Amino acid sequence: MTYIVLFLSAFLSATLFPFGSEALLIYNLQEGYNVYLLLLFATMGNTLGSLFNYIIGLKGEEYLENKAYLKKEKILKYKKYFDKFGAYCLLFSWLPIIGDPLTFIAGILKYNLKKFIILVVIAKFSRYVFLVFVSFYFLD
Repeated sequence: MTYIVLFLSAFLSATLFPFGSEALLIYNLQEGYNVYLLLLFATMGNTLGSLFNYIIGLKGEEYLENKAYLKKEKILKYKKYFDKFGAYCLLFSWLPIIGDPLTFIAGILKYNLKKFIILVVIAKFSRYVFLVFVSFYFLD
């Protein structure tokens, strides 16, 4: 049950809703749960939450255009930049506040889904590995 709760916490924290999973991960580590399973479930949940943002952005583009929040010309202009620099941006998808909107914007701009998943997994996994490292070496 611990791993499922962590998965759900990580999923919610990756969506546009304000939530956090880091404290729960560190708590579970301190309680002695399997570090590899914790990393797996946290990374999977967080990545799927970012994929949820991507899909919302992908499906929401037409709605945003119809409501005149976005113009097609602007989307095409920004898409060029995101195609060029999106990989660097998505590596920061783990950051609080700006990371979740980046994954949403990637969906609006129809960034390559395979690249998106690879980059987000790298970013999310790296963050959780860093937290595990900090937990083991500085919080004991």
